Amino acid sequence: MLKGINPLLNADVLQALRAMGHGDDLIIADTNFPSDSVAKQTVLGKLLRIDAPAAEVVKAVLSLYPLDSFVNDAAARMEIVGKPNEIPPVQKEVQKEIDAAEGKSWPMISIERYAFYERAKKAYCVIQTGERRFYGCFAFRKGVIPPDAE
Repeated sequence: MLKGINPLLNADVLQALRAMGHGDDLIIADTNFPSDSVAKQTVLGKLLRIDAPAAEVVKAVLSLYPLDSFVNDAAARMEIVGKPNEIPPVQKEVQKEIDAAEGKSWPMISIERYAFYERAKKAYCVIQTGERRFYGCFAFRKGVIPPDAE
């Protein structure tokens, strides 16, 4: 355990978050996402796990991980097949965590299922959560931390 770091963030996840650079993508996926096969195609090349609900994982990650303010797709959600504008409860919960972490409204864009898979394959890494609800899959693009930030 480390003081000030959410205990959900294990050593492998902390190493990956630290190694990522500006513009790298992080995928946070539910239990139904093909996480292992997709993770093998990422930069890291292996699957990371945090066995907790998606919103809790996002809250923990965003406590350390800045979102990219230079792009409009820094926070994204997998859209429901055939219902791209519908936002299920798991995505509403994650949206609240994003807004809280950023201190302002930061709407997620939606990405069609197969386009999401393609973005995930190009990501730095995939964290599979214990989220069992459908469409608990998210992409986050890493931003920068200014020199004067603590």
